[in-house]
Amino acid sequence: MTSMLLPGATLGVMGGGQLGRMFVHAAQRLGYRTAVLDPDHDSPAGRISEHHVMAGYLDAGGLHELAQAAAAVTTEFENVPAQALEQLAAARPVAPAAAAVAIAQDRAREKAHFQRCGVPVAPHALIETQAQLDAVDAALLPGILKTARLGYDGKGQARVATRAELAQAWAALQGVPCVLEQQLALDHEISVVVARGADGAMVHLPPQRNLHRGGILAVTEVGDGVVADAIAQQAIAATRAVAEGLGYVGVLCVEFFVLQDGALVVNEMAPRPHNSGHWSIEGADVSQFELQVRTLAGLPLVQPRQHSHAIMLNLLGDLWFVHGAERTPPWDQVLALPGAHLHLYGKPQARPGRKMGHLTITADNRMGACSTALEACRLLGIAPF
Repeated sequence: MTSMLLPGATLGVMGGGQLGRMFVHAAQRLGYRTAVLDPDHDSPAGRISEHHVMAGYLDAGGLHELAQAAAAVTTEFENVPAQALEQLAAARPVAPAAAAVAIAQDRAREKAHFQRCGVPVAPHALIETQAQLDAVDAALLPGILKTARLGYDGKGQARVATRAELAQAWAALQGVPCVLEQQLALDHEISVVVARGADGAMVHLPPQRNLHRGGILAVTEVGDGVVADAIAQQAIAATRAVAEGLGYVGVLCVEFFVLQDGALVVNEMAPRPHNSGHWSIEGADVSQFELQVRTLAGLPLVQPRQHSHAIMLNLLGDLWFVHGAERTPPWDQVLALPGAHLHLYGKPQARPGRKMGHLTITADNRMGACSTALEACRLLGIAPF
């Protein structure tokens, strides 16, 4: 990342999902062309990009085609194989780097990195063998058993209260390497999105308060009075430390637990824009996706300014079904609400639990945003928050 890529250049992205789609939108708005590598011919990002390489993430021919088409390459989700990013980096600048993505792909390595950075983590143990399973400290129970790799949106996790349940859960996960985390007394969850350039410059979005349901983000709220100032500053400092420790280039999100005693504990990181940062498209003057474009192209980073109180509602495929019958959600009524901004990702088929879009509500104040967001929940059949 030694030279600046000005508008008119082509920027590449590994992955064609909704995060890639919003990256492509941001890049095109700034005057860049884009190239997407994704095996799905109908992927949300591939459908709108100037160039779509339909190939697997480890396909040598596809990676060569992407490198030929794009002047620099980023990724839209953390489970793109790190070796594919390494191969691309031999020909083109890649941000984030394969080494950083590889750490985010492995919970054990991720927690070790957090600890090296002085960021507090939940008490935990690595379980790779029967001997490690047998030696687990009883103080870690009840806990949450998580696969060390390839877990997201609550997948690859199990709550366990006893040694017997732990053994059963590990067997059910087919004995793959796991991390057992002590179950903590949570008050709420927050996240921080930062963007770091190759020159070390770093900016951040305001800390975001998140509500998860079934392991999937349901609601994000951002604005005055949402996150206590002391916790917000601690979370920003911790996220910056994590990014600095990685020598990170790109957009990074770090998620935290706020405990009932007010302590802050890191949960995990995502080496890409994050669902909880989607509000920034309408609620701030620089979105997380524009920040991703700027870090990849080597453009100057400016501190985003939030101009509206914002609440983001995740729209899952469940909304397309009522009492077992398929329907079209009442978008006309939702779009009649003040400050409603609808994003549908262009996925051809709705399925329960599938992320189909998001709705951001913006307002001058928290009361106005909450009132409108709750009305949107009522219209769509989303449980109120």
